[in-house]
Amino acid sequence: MSRPDSSYILTIVCPDTVGIVAAVAGFLAERRYFIEASDHYGDPDTQRFFMRTRFTPTDEPFSRTRFTDAFAPIAERFAMDWHVFDLKILPRVLLVASKHEHCVNDLLYRYRTGALRMTIPAIVSNHLDLAPLADWHRVPFFHVPVEPGGKPAAERRLLEIIDDTKADLVVLARYMQILSDELCHRMAGRMINIHHSFLPGFKGARPYHKAHEHGVKLIGATAHYVSPALDEGPIIEQMVERVDHGQSVDELVAVGRDVESITLARAVGLHINHRVFPNGNKTVVFR
Repeated sequence: MSRPDSSYILTIVCPDTVGIVAAVAGFLAERRYFIEASDHYGDPDTQRFFMRTRFTPTDEPFSRTRFTDAFAPIAERFAMDWHVFDLKILPRVLLVASKHEHCVNDLLYRYRTGALRMTIPAIVSNHLDLAPLADWHRVPFFHVPVEPGGKPAAERRLLEIIDDTKADLVVLARYMQILSDELCHRMAGRMINIHHSFLPGFKGARPYHKAHEHGVKLIGATAHYVSPALDEGPIIEQMVERVDHGQSVDELVAVGRDVESITLARAVGLHINHRVFPNGNKTVVFR
């Protein structure tokens, strides 16, 4: 009975206590909502409870107003922060990048083939290198240069584009700029970044060259939510690929591109399917 055009996802975060799962399942069953899948987790450290339930109405069309009114007593009882998402409505994902195109190209391909059920309203870059790629995919392209001393103006323009495109999520697909604390706070939980997992051992430019000099055995990448602490936001997804002494710098770079692309795509997929729950400095991810 799992159909994206008729299914809904209920997400819940609340203090952990007895009876939450029973109350939610009972509520859905009483109204003849078919539960397709349900995941939940109680964090013993934070004493927070997380739940994701996918369901389908079986008797009558879904009414958000009726659902909200009926569910309100349960939500109040357990002090829930909850949301219902209609899977017919595709999330709007804004891509932001600099010159590197591998992550952007990978996300565009997955978007075009339906592997990632989302809409890409635009691509934003501080350079013009990705304009032809955006044009080929028929996606609007915005050039927002970051001039010396002009970062505040560039960030204001980026925020305007985010608002104008009604972006639900912003993906930094190799955007080589450090964002202000103000922007990070405003986009908390709505902006994903990708970086090589050599940090902090190989910070700065040419990380794969430094990794090659140190004879690394694993190439990695980390996708995380953006936070004011540079590259230290809550982690969504990580990957590694084994390498060895016989591979050149160019070969390491190629492996790194693949790992970054796959890691970022997986993180985006998890987020737009409402499987990621921020939990302090960490995340709860239902796969």
